[in-house]
Amino acid sequence: MSREYAPVPGKWYENKEEEETFRVLSVDEDEELVEIEYLDGEIEELDLDTWHELDLEPTEEPEGWSDEADGDDEEEEEDEDDDDFDDDDEDDDDDDDDDDDDYDDEEDDQY
Repeated sequence: MSREYAPVPGKWYENKEEEETFRVLSVDEDEELVEIEYLDGEIEELDLDTWHELDLEPTEEPEGWSDEADGDDEEEEEDEDDDDFDDDDEDDDDDDDDDDDDYDDEEDDQY
């Protein structure tokens, strides 16, 4: 029995015939295209006619699913934080160099 469900961005579906789970990324009504992402990260575009031919069933987000797009954002934020930290280190290094020069001058004065 064929089931027809409208593609909804962010919702998960199981293709019963292929036993594949995917989520809808976007729906372009003008172009009649549905962009989907499989669990392995592969992205595919389907036309609406193909979508309606699929034997689909809505499903829950799979356990352990990691949205790579979100993970990339977090890594970029961490990198930015690291960059900020590195900048601080460079400033500290400059200050340390100045302190070392002062220290060397004091040592010279003692001799």
